[in-house]
Amino acid sequence: MEQQRFVVLSASMGAGHDAVAAELARRLRSAGHVVLVRDVLTLLPPGAGPALRSFYRASVRHVPQLYAGIYSTFLSPAPGPRPGSQPLAALAERRLLDVVRRCRADAVVSTFHLAAQITGRLRERGLLEIPCAVVVIDFAVHRGWLHPGNDLNLCVTESAAEAARRGTGRPAQAPGPVVAPEFGEAAQAPPAHWRTILDRRSPGRPAVLLSAGAWGVGTALKSTALTLAHHGCLPVLLCGRDERLRHRAAGLPGVLALGWVGDMPGLMAAARVLVDNAAGQTAVQALAAELPVVGYRPLPGHGAEGVREMAAAGLSAYADGPGELLSTVDRLVPPGPERNRRVMLGKSAFRTDAAEAITGLLG
Repeated sequence: MEQQRFVVLSASMGAGHDAVAAELARRLRSAGHVVLVRDVLTLLPPGAGPALRSFYRASVRHVPQLYAGIYSTFLSPAPGPRPGSQPLAALAERRLLDVVRRCRADAVVSTFHLAAQITGRLRERGLLEIPCAVVVIDFAVHRGWLHPGNDLNLCVTESAAEAARRGTGRPAQAPGPVVAPEFGEAAQAPPAHWRTILDRRSPGRPAVLLSAGAWGVGTALKSTALTLAHHGCLPVLLCGRDERLRHRAAGLPGVLALGWVGDMPGLMAAARVLVDNAAGQTAVQALAAELPVVGYRPLPGHGAEGVREMAAAGLSAYADGPGELLSTVDRLVPPGPERNRRVMLGKSAFRTDAAEAITGLLG
């Protein structure tokens, strides 16, 4: 295929959308194409993007039931007419058209649901004449991802793709998660330095990663870490960029609290289990790294929906309460049939290349 030009729309809402956008851009560039990655929040009027991000972060961190209510009202796939994000999407239309025109784009790819609404609205009205694809990174496909104006939805599971087809009447495929190749490579040849660090910290104790996303968000994270430590594990609390959480957790006995980790593939290769609360990018990175995932105490809204859908797809276990968490960890830590089954199911999630499906839109 001749060189094409793509605009990939991400969103600085945590780190997952940016990670997917970066990996898609890498794949498209390696195939000889030109890619511009833009944060969709920068297409909103000045100040609106940071305000939206700050409100979302504050609600999920401090008032999670508020976010659950917002999700139920605006995004939940439950039937019935409800308000959506159309007014917000309308504010970014002109700026997106300017970006597309300036870079002479041949297609637009969205990795965030607001971006999907913007491109879908423009495409439906004939104002955007180039194909638009949506990479749906959530296991639970909420209303915000779905717009009939977009040409193709690319989903993490076939169940999610079917939900996208029902919701839009447009084509949807299930190539699987979009994850950088370093995670699979580390699983095949684990680097020694993380194993050395973990063994030095707590010899003989299996490392269990406890994910809190880029913002260090979760319910009773320190309590869960102590429960795992008392059970004989080395809980590694991933605090993201929340330095306050890292400092507070640093004094917990038997717990290793880490800030932002640059070498996540290596750390995952040295660990035995990931305890996850969002079914986001960290969870699918773990699948690529052959690290079993346990959903536990999920975040409200799309986090809870996603954790349930990921478990229903057989790609993770779900633990309802501390006792179930510990018994699940006990089954998955040692080598054996249960761990092997989870690893194989995780690897099976990666079916095809989403970047190839995107270029396929252009013939």
